Amino acid sequence: MTKRVELYFDFGSPTTYLAYHRLLWIEQNYDIKLHPIPVLLGGIFKATGNHSPVTIPLKAAWMNGDLQRYANLYGVPMEFNPHFPINTLYLMRGAIAAQHLGVFDNYLNTVFHAMWAEPVDMGDLKVVEEVLTRAGINAGEILEMMQTTEVKEQLKANTELAVARGVFGCPATYYEEELYFGQDRLFFVEQQLETDGLKRPAQLRA
Repeated sequence: MTKRVELYFDFGSPTTYLAYHRLLWIEQNYDIKLHPIPVLLGGIFKATGNHSPVTIPLKAAWMNGDLQRYANLYGVPMEFNPHFPINTLYLMRGAIAAQHLGVFDNYLNTVFHAMWAEPVDMGDLKVVEEVLTRAGINAGEILEMMQTTEVKEQLKANTELAVARGVFGCPATYYEEELYFGQDRLFFVEQQLETDGLKRPAQLRA
């Protein structure tokens, strides 16, 4: 039986970019369905008293090399965004809007790529509009819907629920109600999936 794996994500986190791609690989190789859930990382930090690791200069310098090592390991293109940190409020509201409009997967792949593979200033709504349009997404619809009360409240509710479940940062992955924090702990998810007999036969893998 296909199992649910949830990823609480914010586009502003480079480790979440890596986790997203690794979980897509896991989805191809195990009998799971990935459910990415948009949250606002700043809201989670505020609610939990946490803060970004890049606020520590020595750790930030170390992370650049470490992120690249994991990107190479996962076979994922990665380039640190020179515009970092980027306010992702509108991008995350856009993710909720994309869910309503049925273009969620395309939106995720497009925005993550523009943030961390061929990075541009995704804090600029004009740039966002250009990026989405090139990907075949109706940017006007996304930009209009992200301003609605429904979308704003949904993002707020997602963020509050994440904190209530124990999330203190991103990426936060849940499998069978167990929290796995960070992209570098996803091998524990794979280990558990193996234990649960969810590995797909080679001929069934995408």
